[in-house]
Amino acid sequence: MSFDLPPQLRLAADRLMEGVSRKDMAERAGAISARYRAGGGSAAVVAGQADATAYVLTRLPATYAACGRVFEELTLRAPGFAPASLLDAGAGPGGAGWAALETWPQLVRASLLDSNRAFLDIAATLAADAPTPLKDAERIRADLTAPGAWPSADLVVASYALAEIPEAKQAATIAALWASALGVLAIVEPGTPAGWRRILAARATLIEAGAAILAPCPHQAPCPLAAPDWCHFSQRLARSRDHRLAKGAETPFEDEKFIYLLAARPGVAAEAPTPRVLAPPRAGKPGIELKLCTPQGTAELRFAAKRDKPAYSIARRLDWGEALPAD
Repeated sequence: MSFDLPPQLRLAADRLMEGVSRKDMAERAGAISARYRAGGGSAAVVAGQADATAYVLTRLPATYAACGRVFEELTLRAPGFAPASLLDAGAGPGGAGWAALETWPQLVRASLLDSNRAFLDIAATLAADAPTPLKDAERIRADLTAPGAWPSADLVVASYALAEIPEAKQAATIAALWASALGVLAIVEPGTPAGWRRILAARATLIEAGAAILAPCPHQAPCPLAAPDWCHFSQRLARSRDHRLAKGAETPFEDEKFIYLLAARPGVAAEAPTPRVLAPPRAGKPGIELKLCTPQGTAELRFAAKRDKPAYSIARRLDWGEALPAD
C-alpha cells in the first residue's frame, strides 16, 4: 500500500517552498541530518522557520509513511477501534496527525505537543486548509521529559520522539503517555538497534502497567531476538523532485526503516495474534523461507515448499512486517 502524503498536505508543503532557494534548503537539510546523527535534539537542530521547512522537505514524507503503516496495522489488529481524539506527543510538523486522519476520518479532536515553537508554528501553517480536527488542533508547547497535565485521547502517538529523551527519563515519559491514552498508545522509532532497544524498554514499562501489546509482537513474552539481530521494518515511499534535490539523491523512492509498538487498554478488542514476518522472505526454487516471531514468544524459520501448494500460496503473498493470516 502507498503511504504518500495526502494531496492537501503535499500542496501545503509545496507552498512552503515558494520563493525559497533549493540550494539553501539542501544545505540546511544536510546540516540537520548531521546534527541529528550527532545526537542533537530538535531544540538545537531546528532553530527557526527555515530549518523547520527543510525538515518538512526531507523528513515529513518518511515519518508520515511510517506512521501510516503503523496505523494500518492497528486497523488490522483492532478493527473495531475508532478513535475520536488524538494526542500527538513530540509532534514535530504534525505528520502523525495527518496519517491518523487519513486512517480514521471520524477523528474530531487533535492535540499536538512539542517543545519546539518552530515545529508547532509550521504544523499550524501546514494545517491552515486541513480538515477541522487538524486545522483547529490544540497546539501545546511542552517538554516530553517533564510530564505534566497532558490531554487524554483515544489514540496517543509518539513518533520519532524517544530518541531525544535521555534514557533515564524515558520510563517516566512512557508512563505519562500511557496515562493519557484512553485506548491505544502508538510509539514509532527509527529502525536502528538503538531504536529497537528504546522500544523494548518502553514495552517492558507498558506490560508492567497492564498494557496489551497488539503489534508488532504477537505475544507478551520477552523479545526472542538478541544482538546483533534486531527487530525493524521498512516502508517504501516516493520522493518528489525537491525531496531528491534536498537529499542529494537520484532514486525516485526511499525505504524508511522503522520500529514501532502498539499498546492497548484492556477494553480495546483485538484479533487473535498470528506469527509476524521479521525479515524479507527468501524465495528460491524449492520454496520460500520466512523468519517469524510467533505467539509462543519464539523466533523461527519456517519453510513453505512449492509442492505444499496451500502453504506456498500464503507465503508468496506475504511481505516483511506482515502477519500471517488467521487459520
